[in-house]
Amino acid sequence: MNKTSRFKIDGFRKLKAIDLPIHPLMVLIGANGVGKTSILDALSLLAASAAGGLNRKLSELGGIANIATRDSETGEVALLVDMEVPGHEPLEYQISLAPKGTGYSIEQEVLSQSRGLPNPFKHIDSRDGKIRYYKQPGGLVRPDWEYNSLESSLSQVPKMFREPEELRRILGSATRYHALDVGPRAPVKLPQQVKPATLPGPDGGELVPYLYYLRESDPNRFEAITDSLQAAFRDFEALSFPPVAAGMLTMTWKDKGFAKPFYMNELSEGTLRFLWLASLLQSPGLSTITMIDEPEVSLHPELLSLLADLMREAALRTQLVVATHSDRLIRFLRPEEVVVMDTGQDGFATATWADAMDLDDWLKDYTLDEVWRMGRMGGRS
Repeated sequence: MNKTSRFKIDGFRKLKAIDLPIHPLMVLIGANGVGKTSILDALSLLAASAAGGLNRKLSELGGIANIATRDSETGEVALLVDMEVPGHEPLEYQISLAPKGTGYSIEQEVLSQSRGLPNPFKHIDSRDGKIRYYKQPGGLVRPDWEYNSLESSLSQVPKMFREPEELRRILGSATRYHALDVGPRAPVKLPQQVKPATLPGPDGGELVPYLYYLRESDPNRFEAITDSLQAAFRDFEALSFPPVAAGMLTMTWKDKGFAKPFYMNELSEGTLRFLWLASLLQSPGLSTITMIDEPEVSLHPELLSLLADLMREAALRTQLVVATHSDRLIRFLRPEEVVVMDTGQDGFATATWADAMDLDDWLKDYTLDEVWRMGRMGGRS
């Protein structure tokens, strides 16, 4: 499986000259305001650029003026990602955005690969509005079709070689999940339409059909999810899917101590959120890059060990990037799975892998969360 290996950010809020190797599981921890959410926002912006949604995502983030580093002379935002290519040099994609009037322009966009040559081979080389992409035969050419200057070349150029197409797919399919809404009218609490689903949905709106079809088509995977629920909740027995109307299903939760099952709207916030997370992290339909913001919300501390195991297992199938405020969750992680976000003397964010901090002597006597709370890893207010 191709995967990204490095992510660079410059000029995005407090993120200046951030250069992070990407591990299968990356858990970002640090005090409020040090850049954890900005890392996820920058990754989401990069994903949107590959999927043809750059303009929409920038608008959601408040425009380029809202994400550019304060007091920056240029207001430019630069993002770069590498993708591993087995047996060859990595494929590198970079894009730079700058303010233009009340909007923005794509100042530079390059998709290249060294291939052992003095000059990198360029699949895309767009600068200052001059769009060029590689086309056989003839090399770099200008588009002779309608081109949207507010969207990236990566999202618009015709089909490329296999590796660039894989990079476009990996970035464009990257998915971000926030804490699940469990309000009174939240989709996860309501009956849901019967339809094929490979994921529970970012709002839990497809949790019921997803689990129903998983039970019918992949019983081993469904059993793995129910095994996780039994490990988390000792009285849990089974999930059932009674129909409530034509084409609609609900889901019930059976506990050992009660004759009648519980409906989704009767479950606690923590139970619903763990059910959704366990279903999500064990889904065979995860994208190559998956981002989760604060998965620990509403979870009892005893569930965090199980959550860490689920994240580690999911990281075998997706590159998982998680932002958390939970000291307790860190107890169950390894240094090579944790990125410590902090603020340097210049006020800009820093990002350091915990396994690069020489913590071995401390970890002989303390758990990782204890080392964190003692301030030996930085990242605390």
